[in-house]
Amino acid sequence: MPQRAAIVTGASRGIGLALARLLAEEGYGLTITARRAPSLERTAHALREQGFDVEFLAANIADEESIGEVVRLHQERFGRLDVLVNNAGVGIGALAGEHRTKFIDMQLDVNLRAIMIFYRECLELLRTAGAEHRNALVVNMASIAGKAPAPFLSVYAATKAAVIAYTEAMNKELNADGVKSVAFCPGFVDTDMSDFIKDAIPAEQMLRTSDISEALRFLLRVSPSCVVPEIIFQRPGETI
Repeated sequence: MPQRAAIVTGASRGIGLALARLLAEEGYGLTITARRAPSLERTAHALREQGFDVEFLAANIADEESIGEVVRLHQERFGRLDVLVNNAGVGIGALAGEHRTKFIDMQLDVNLRAIMIFYRECLELLRTAGAEHRNALVVNMASIAGKAPAPFLSVYAATKAAVIAYTEAMNKELNADGVKSVAFCPGFVDTDMSDFIKDAIPAEQMLRTSDISEALRFLLRVSPSCVVPEIIFQRPGETI
């Protein structure tokens, strides 16, 4: 049984996969989840073939019961939770007069509401780990859009700004229990989620998923006395 364990959402590809792989390489037992079962299963089997200890469950984290199922599966398999990575997210662009309610709700539910529910469902496990080593960690995937909102992605930006605020509140609430929270705020990363902008920003000029995972590696190594509440990742010359 691994001495440390983690949950990663949105882990079948892109940033989530990079973060899950980093945790596996660091010796963490993993429970990974994503909405699409086939790609999640392929990812889990690929990680297992590399010798990593991985559980997986396809889940729509906009659904409260599905979040509970992920956490229960993880607890039954690993019995502990040292790192929670709230990576899953969705961005749907629209101008103010064109917002569709179902897409507003989807972004609020996946990008923000799910994070709050994961905290609630994982809190006992996180506090137990925090009491043991004072370095339980929650990574919340925000965005540079939450620091510098732009038109068209206004709802997405609003959810990510809220993630940053919620992360700050969780540090004030849970640091005394040895539970740290950090908001990752990346600009465009070379994944398929950024395909829509690659005509304007070539992929080779974008951030790499390894940039994000290396930040997680750093956070796993800081002392219990160090809290990093937010990390902004931006391209050279980019301002917020």
